[in-house]
Amino acid sequence: MLKISTKTEEKLSYGILVIPALLVYLFVMAFPTVFSVVLSLTNYSGGKVFGNPNFGFAGIQSYLLIFKDSYFFMSLKNNIWIVLVSVFGQIPLGFFLAYILSRGLVKQTGFFQAMVYLPNVISPVIIGILFNKFFLSANSIWLEVQRMFNPAAEFMPGQNPMLPVLAVILWMYTGMYVIIFLANIQKIDNSVLEAAMIDGATEMQSLRYIIIPALSGVIVTCAILAISGSLKSFDLLFVMTQGGPAHRTSVLALYMYEKAFRGAPNYPVANAISTVMIIISFILIIITRAVEKKFSGE
Repeated sequence: MLKISTKTEEKLSYGILVIPALLVYLFVMAFPTVFSVVLSLTNYSGGKVFGNPNFGFAGIQSYLLIFKDSYFFMSLKNNIWIVLVSVFGQIPLGFFLAYILSRGLVKQTGFFQAMVYLPNVISPVIIGILFNKFFLSANSIWLEVQRMFNPAAEFMPGQNPMLPVLAVILWMYTGMYVIIFLANIQKIDNSVLEAAMIDGATEMQSLRYIIIPALSGVIVTCAILAISGSLKSFDLLFVMTQGGPAHRTSVLALYMYEKAFRGAPNYPVANAISTVMIIISFILIIITRAVEKKFSGE
C-alpha cells in the first residue's frame, strides 16, 4: 500500500479544493479580461472571431479614438464624482451610523439597522424608476416642491442632473457599509474600551485611538469595494437617466454600452473603454493601499 506523507497529503488536499475554483476564475474572469484587452487592439467589427479574413491588429487606434472623444471625458468625470461620493460619503456616513448603533446611542437599534440596510435589498431597477419619477421627470415631485416656493420654476433649468443621481447612490449603498462596520466594531474587545474609559479617555479619544486604528483594514476593504462598484455603475443610471440629457449623466459603463450595442457597434472601442476602467480601478486601489500603509494604526 502506497504511503503518502502528511505534507504531500496536505498539498494534494489543497490542490483538490483550490483547482476547481481556480479553473472557474480563469474561464469566467481572467480569460474574458485578457480577451477584452486583445479585442481592443484589433479592428474586429462583428461575426466570427477566429478565421475572419477582416480581423487584424490595429494597435492603439481605439484608445486614441476614445481619448479624442469629449463624451469619454464627460463620462470619466461623472465616474470620478461617483467614486468621491462613495469613498468620502458612503464610507464615513456608514461608519458614523455604525458607531452610533454599536455604542447604543439610539434606541431601537434593530429597527434602524433594518431601515438603513433596506435599500440594498431593493432592485436598482426599481429604485431607478422611483427616483426618476421623483427627481427627473417633467412632472416630478421635486419640481412640484420647487414650484411651491417659486411658481416660475422649470424642469431642471441650469441644474446639474448628476446631483440627484449622486444623492440616490449615497442613500442606496450606505447601508452596506453600516453592516460591515457594525459587525467589525462588535468584534473589538470591550475590555480595551472599558480600560481606556477608566484611564480617563473620552468617547472621541476612544474612537480616534482605538476603534478607527482597529478598523483600518476594514476601511481599506470598504474603499476598494466602493471604487470597484463606482466604476462599474450601470443598472441604476441606465434606468434612471440612460446617460441623458445630452450625455450629462453618462458614465464609462454607459459609454461602453453605447459603443458596443447602440447604432453601429464598435467592439474594439468598447473593449478599450473597459480596459481603461480596469486600469483606473487598479490605480485607485493602489493609491488606497498606499494611504492605508502610511496612516494605519497598530
